[in-house]
Amino acid sequence: MFSKILIANRGEIALRIIRAARELGLKTVAVFSEPDKNSLHTMLADEKICIGPAKASESYLNIPNLISAAEITKADAIHPGYGFLAENPRFPEICETSGITFIGPPGSIMRLMGDKNRARQEMEKAKLPVIPGGDNSTEDISEAKKIAKKIGYPIILKAAAGGGGKGMRVVRSASNLEEQFSIAQNEAKAAFGDSSLYLEKYLHKARHIEIQVIGDTKGNVLALGERECSIQRKYQKLLEETPSPFIDEKFRKKLIKAVHDAAHFIGYQSLGTFEFLVDDRKKYYFMEANTRVQVEHPITEMVYAIDLIKEQIKIAAGNKLSLSPDLRLSGHSIECRINAEDAETFIPSPGKIDFLSFPGGEGIRVDSAAYNNWQIPPDYDSLVAKIVAKAPTREEAIKKMIVALEMTTISGIKTNIPLHLAILSNSDFIKGDYDIQFMEKFLDKMNSSRKKG
Repeated sequence: MFSKILIANRGEIALRIIRAARELGLKTVAVFSEPDKNSLHTMLADEKICIGPAKASESYLNIPNLISAAEITKADAIHPGYGFLAENPRFPEICETSGITFIGPPGSIMRLMGDKNRARQEMEKAKLPVIPGGDNSTEDISEAKKIAKKIGYPIILKAAAGGGGKGMRVVRSASNLEEQFSIAQNEAKAAFGDSSLYLEKYLHKARHIEIQVIGDTKGNVLALGERECSIQRKYQKLLEETPSPFIDEKFRKKLIKAVHDAAHFIGYQSLGTFEFLVDDRKKYYFMEANTRVQVEHPITEMVYAIDLIKEQIKIAAGNKLSLSPDLRLSGHSIECRINAEDAETFIPSPGKIDFLSFPGGEGIRVDSAAYNNWQIPPDYDSLVAKIVAKAPTREEAIKKMIVALEMTTISGIKTNIPLHLAILSNSDFIKGDYDIQFMEKFLDKMNSSRKKG
């Protein structure tokens, strides 16, 4: 086992990794940019070291600075968290060259699954159906026009070098392609340093379903039950739940087996998530695989009573996968992402938190790096907290989450808690009758009601 882990991230995920490391008896090093000097992860880690100014490219995305920080503090492992460098294949390769263990998939797996064209080809070999799309990514609008004409509108543009909703645009007709292509390229370049895009057929009335996988270095792979991630705005997830109200046990077993076999086929290692679009006839299509821990991993941990981060660390140290293939999910779990933003306009609301009080009690989990008088910097993601509720049934989990949100107090900044409460009280959501277009229709209805009012 390692002696010290450097956490190449910030915020709640850095705290999550610190907690897992401490339970394993490991020391931790927090890195921070200048505006994050007083962040909670710097206070709770065993050591801390500044890696640069606010701009992510000069701090959290600066590989030489991160490697130097690990060498200075004598950390023998690095955990990337999610975002930033978590899916950059150069990072694990440079760590290996530097004699530092990377806690995540090897660069070869990242390169394979990060290249959407190669990933599609490999998944087809592994018998997973894929969404119709171009054979290669492109930066050329003329080539994009040819691909779009071949697969037919509507299409969706995706950043070839990463996910998380960055560089994604739906194009419904040829007349809009050039404009949307340019916008998506700029977003992709800013987020991943690569402006190449991938084109896919856009599916209507589909569900966004993902399967958690974890594999060790000895060929053992485990796939767990699905997470329902269809509640999203502009391809950014807002609320996730498990199990999906749309999926029955027969289909669940079918999808889990298909993902297990595909992950085993490519020799998947560490944590990862295989993402799918599932239509109303339960026909599923592979979209992509995220080669990192997901923001929404807590709901899987809640229903399976496991710790995915601890397992990931142990696997990186060379241990055999210890989770039983006979694991069965129990109950229902929901996660709400609490962001520092206006609930109506979605304008970010960075600033000082004057007072903060989170809910507690049986079945409630809060992952957050926020505290009283903390100054939320405008430089990074607006996530303030993840509030997770778990109960025996979906109906009880919804009620428990509503109470938890009502008992959450965050003053000094605006948050999207009112939006979450409105979603949880929506009749279609309560019935489980929703898809990836839910938020678009939901917000249109809310805006129309405000205008009439």
